Formats: sequence, structure tokens, C-alpha cells
Amino acid sequence: MKLTRHEHACLELTHDGSTLIIDPGSFTDPVQVTDVAAVVITHEHPDHWTAEHLSRIAEANPGVRMIGPAGVAAAASAFAIETVADGDTVTVGQFTLRFFGALHAEIHRSIPLIDNVAVLVNDTLYYPGDSYTIPFGVEVDTLATPAGAPWLKIGEVMDFVEAVKPKRAFPTHDMTLSEAGKAMSNGRLAAVT
Repeated sequence: MKLTRHEHACLELTHDGSTLIIDPGSFTDPVQVTDVAAVVITHEHPDHWTAEHLSRIAEANPGVRMIGPAGVAAAASAFAIETVADGDTVTVGQFTLRFFGALHAEIHRSIPLIDNVAVLVNDTLYYPGDSYTIPFGVEVDTLATPAGAPWLKIGEVMDFVEAVKPKRAFPTHDMTLSEAGKAMSNGRLAAVT
């Protein structure tokens, strides 16, 4: 399985001629790919999906499946979003997707919590979206962990990485950080991986 990390929170995985896109949002340049079996959207915030990205992917890949929690289905009602929740498993193309968790990490007590699902792809790559959802009972090979966000504190990220215990981890969700901030966050993640 090949992983391409696009800007911010967008990941592209290819395996045996099939492609999976995760969270193509507003901080991500247009993703121009074919052979896309599915798009996974972890939650409804625009930095994780845009109508422009979904339309472009759907136009280039007729029949592409779009998968996300109920909040995404409501926010992206112009698209046929297949709803998933904690405990669901979906097979699409060359990918087996296991979903964990239910809610976005708290930004502030005054802001309502929204749906968020974490996804484990082919029992190899784990991406929590905007959460610290731990996939209990699962050995994680590779963790794509958020590194910068209004809801995030780097010490909590370090605790999350230690709790998941991946073989390797890399930062994502980092467009809000300066180059110096990215270097500092990456150093903290390296210290616990």
C-alpha cells in the first residue's frame, strides 16, 4: 500500500490499482486522481471536505463511494454519503475500512461537539480525524496524527501517540502551523514514537 500525504489533513492511499482519498478539504490543493474507489470524510468541517473536491473526484471517478458519519451526510447532502459509525467495517476496492469513535475533540465548551469517525485502513494505517480516539485492541502499524489545530495541545498529542503505540507515526493536520511550529511539533512526536 502506497501512502501520499497531501496538504493539511488529506491522505491518498493506493493499493493494487485502487485509490482511497481521506479528508480532501479547503487547505488541500485539488486532488487529481483516477481509479478512486472511495472518499472517506472523518467529519463535517471544511478543512476536511469541500463540495469542489468531492465534485471533481466524482466527475473523474463515476460511481465513487463517499463515506462519513451522519454529520457529514447532513452537511454534504448534495452527495450520496454512506453513513458509518463506531464499530462499522466497510470493504471498498482493495481497502478494508474499520471505523472508531463518535465525536470531534472539544474545541471549547461553547462550541457544540460534532460527529467524527477515525479510520483504520487495511489494518495498517490509522487516522483519527480531529480526535484522540484510541483504537482499543488494535495494533497500529502507522499512525497519521494531527499536529496543529485550535482544539489541539501538543502534550495531548504525545499522550495519544504513546497510548496508540504505533510502529511509526507522522504528523498531519498541520496547515495552521508555521514552519517553526511544524518543526517543534514534529520533534515532540519523534520523541514518543
